[in-house]
Amino acid sequence: MTKTDGPVLALDLGTSSARALVLSAADATPVPGALARYKISPTYATGGSATLDLHEYVEGLLGCVDELQQNGHLNDIGAIVISSQWHSIVALDNRGTALTPVITWADTRSVELDLGPSFDEHAFHARTGSWLHRLYWTRRIPWLLSEGSPAGFAGLPDLVLERLTGERVTSVSIASGTGTLDLARGEYDEEALEIAGAKAELLPPIVPTGWTGLLSSEFGRRWPGLVGVPVHPPTGDGAASNVGSGGYDDTTAAVTVGTSAAVRVVHPIADAPELPWELWRYRVDDESAVTGMAFSAAGNLHAWLTGVLQLDEEHHEPTGVEIGASRVIAIPFHAGTRPPATVPSGSGVYFGLSFDDTGEDLLAASLQGASLEIDRGLRMLDSLFGRELSVVLGGGGIDASAWWRRCLTATFARPTTVCAEAEVGARGAAAVALGLWPEPGGEHLKPVEAEVERVAALRPRYAALRELAVQASAL
Repeated sequence: MTKTDGPVLALDLGTSSARALVLSAADATPVPGALARYKISPTYATGGSATLDLHEYVEGLLGCVDELQQNGHLNDIGAIVISSQWHSIVALDNRGTALTPVITWADTRSVELDLGPSFDEHAFHARTGSWLHRLYWTRRIPWLLSEGSPAGFAGLPDLVLERLTGERVTSVSIASGTGTLDLARGEYDEEALEIAGAKAELLPPIVPTGWTGLLSSEFGRRWPGLVGVPVHPPTGDGAASNVGSGGYDDTTAAVTVGTSAAVRVVHPIADAPELPWELWRYRVDDESAVTGMAFSAAGNLHAWLTGVLQLDEEHHEPTGVEIGASRVIAIPFHAGTRPPATVPSGSGVYFGLSFDDTGEDLLAASLQGASLEIDRGLRMLDSLFGRELSVVLGGGGIDASAWWRRCLTATFARPTTVCAEAEVGARGAAAVALGLWPEPGGEHLKPVEAEVERVAALRPRYAALRELAVQASAL
């Protein structure tokens, strides 16, 4: 096991915030008080745009590291690790300067592809873990090429790493989220590049998990305590969150709830089971993969509804509603669905509303609907791995809502634990980079108890109404 001699500086590149925090070297536990956060506000515009200002993002992140230094938290740091959002893309000119903002996973702009009857998308999906969907670079790059003349492409974590070290490289984990990686070989997929209309030289080179860089002289002067400290390649936030919350083998599914939500299983890439069409697969590192399903409505759904209903802090949880008891059924398609489903945003539905329903009833129905969506993915993973998987819950949404934790547990109807540590992405990135896993679970995991009968009775009604909502979304 590779360990660092000092604490770990973790950079977490999220969609709603950029953070820098310090973790202990022993078990990747956050050091109390050693956290700095810069709030990020994506820009949404007509035409499906959902972008981040690259300069503002990077400067905000660097300011977080400055804050840690000012408070004396950068002493004796032994390693720098990065957890990052997947799927972002930036078009670059021939000098490596950004031509576009950071285009996020939520951006709906791309081109339609018609590859003819000879194209086997099922074989493509099995090889790359992705689909020909706007989420991925196979459709983003042709669109960006049609809009201008970029000379290269990179993701947000690649450009952050380049800003810190002067080297524009990517990890196998981040590359897998582009939809252009041959998962088994850990190299760019030739067919994916041909579809995208880009040569491998236009994309960041993939470095092995053990690669490290060093901070440039600029940052050595700015943060003297970090001179000579190795900077590890980034880990995709979904993979990092699994490991950091304790879901680090194929007996356990990790359910993470942040702005969006996902259910995933980490497993060796060498003996990965055949990938079902409904699930995606990305890489964790050189040896491991992660298979799962993602959902577009989670913490964003909770924040939207509490804001729309003007619920005060006391009513941000539907404590007055028994789990599974609300007659209102919410189908959480407010932000559409992730691939391969094609339900567009603006397709959320509430069934069974009456004049005596309260804000708490609507909130309970929304959280229950999101829980039932995640349960669909969990049951697919059960089937794939041939067992009823145990579940560990993690992420900011989980940490913030005791009611939602119990609702998820009741919906899954199986042994469920919660990771008491909220910073699962940063912890997981440290674990992957430094070989600390599987230790990051352990004492941080606490059992969750909940009644399951009411939700079991609710499931078939939800499934039937969900199908109606899918059909209605196509009208």
